[in-house]
Amino acid sequence: VQLQASGGGLVQTGGSLRVSCAASGRTFSEYVMGWFRQAPGKEREFVGSINSNGGNSVYADSVKGRFTIFRDNFKNTVNLQMDFLKPEDTAVYYCAATTAGWGPWIITTSSYNYWGQGTQVTVSS
Repeated sequence: VQLQASGGGLVQTGGSLRVSCAASGRTFSEYVMGWFRQAPGKEREFVGSINSNGGNSVYADSVKGRFTIFRDNFKNTVNLQMDFLKPEDTAVYYCAATTAGWGPWIITTSSYNYWGQGTQVTVSS
């Protein structure tokens, strides 16, 4: 599967932004999808993940209650809705796909087979 992220940009503290990821291929509905982010000088970190049918999701504590992941398996897209943004949310955001199924491993970058190119999100204070 090929992944193409879009929708990043500049937003003020407290604002909202949605980043999207479009996937190619006919088996999108079989993948667990994840979002990760990487700030300058830091390691890539887990943001959240959604299972293959969209019925279950999990989030990092740092974004819980502010970010929401949802997917459309007919359109082959997964979206990350970000509300109440903070300057510390500034990073390049990556979507990723895994065939490893749903389990505790989904929070690790090594569990994902496919990655999008990333989209920059900048939150100004």
